Amino acid sequence: MEVSSLPLSPTQRGKLISAGYTTRLSLSSVSPHQLAHDLNVSHEEAIEILKIALKNGKMGESNSTHSVGTGAQSAWDMLHEEDMMRRITTSCGDLDNILGGGISCKEVTEIGGVPGIGKTQLGIQLAVNVQIPVEYGGLVGKAVYIDTEGSFMVERVYQIAEACVANIMENHVPQRKDARVCQKTIQCNSFLENIFYFRICSYTEQIAAINYLDKFIEEHNDVKIVIIDSVTFHFRQDFDDWAQRTRVLSTMALKLMKLAKKFGLAVVLLNQVTNKVVEGSFQLSLALGDSWSHACTNRVILYWNGNQRYAYIDKSPSLRSASAPYSVTGKGIRDSTSHCKRTRMM
Repeated sequence: MEVSSLPLSPTQRGKLISAGYTTRLSLSSVSPHQLAHDLNVSHEEAIEILKIALKNGKMGESNSTHSVGTGAQSAWDMLHEEDMMRRITTSCGDLDNILGGGISCKEVTEIGGVPGIGKTQLGIQLAVNVQIPVEYGGLVGKAVYIDTEGSFMVERVYQIAEACVANIMENHVPQRKDARVCQKTIQCNSFLENIFYFRICSYTEQIAAINYLDKFIEEHNDVKIVIIDSVTFHFRQDFDDWAQRTRVLSTMALKLMKLAKKFGLAVVLLNQVTNKVVEGSFQLSLALGDSWSHACTNRVILYWNGNQRYAYIDKSPSLRSASAPYSVTGKGIRDSTSHCKRTRMM
């Protein structure tokens, strides 16, 4: 049960969400003293909040038990679902190959790397490619783009959409009898209209936007990808209380996983890098710490090897560790001139 649905005052709900308590489950193990400290309220008010959460939790127990009892799935069905899983092309054949065909729906994929490596470019490319019609290898879906850094450039989106349309016209449409009709229906403007953009300026706005996604996607059920660029930005600046940050991030990760499963869409989290001390020396690693690495199904690290960009599968339950070159061009993400290199990083 969401905190937003509990019979609390708007101020209390706002304080809970800001402190990372966004579900009743997140309140189940906290003490009144700790909650009073986190919310900056009196001990008595904290007790009252916990009582309300506990009462409403008991009211929903029977529904929860029923859900668990009827939600079992056989391993055979799971294997069949995985075989039928839809994927979103990256427009780079080598990168698609190591990803098993592209970015998976129903999963959370984290993509991280140094500044300038092409994270936002890849995010925009995916927001465009998810809209490609099914007959041309796409999902004919829409995209949600949550921008926390202000790096989303609509002019660049138009460039990539224009290149996508040109590619479809050149490689697919001429072979169809209704080529003229296709040329009229596949337009750059429609690609821009099908990207829902959210500009986020604080971690509380980010939490609110993610909480809102469930309702938004129910109203726009053709959304097939959610991109957060970047998931890290506000959580590296606005927090002094690391325990609170961990709670907020854990709750946010759980919501995104449920969102991917519930609506059968892809969630892509773009992440920054930070320095990490390993055996007395500094090494680059993805931001938000080791605990955050469990928040995603797949983790892809983008890196430089000389003047060539590479993507490396760092973590995945179904994909083997491999790397592939890619390029960022005026048309978007494309194949590199070098060959795909599948090697394990030491």
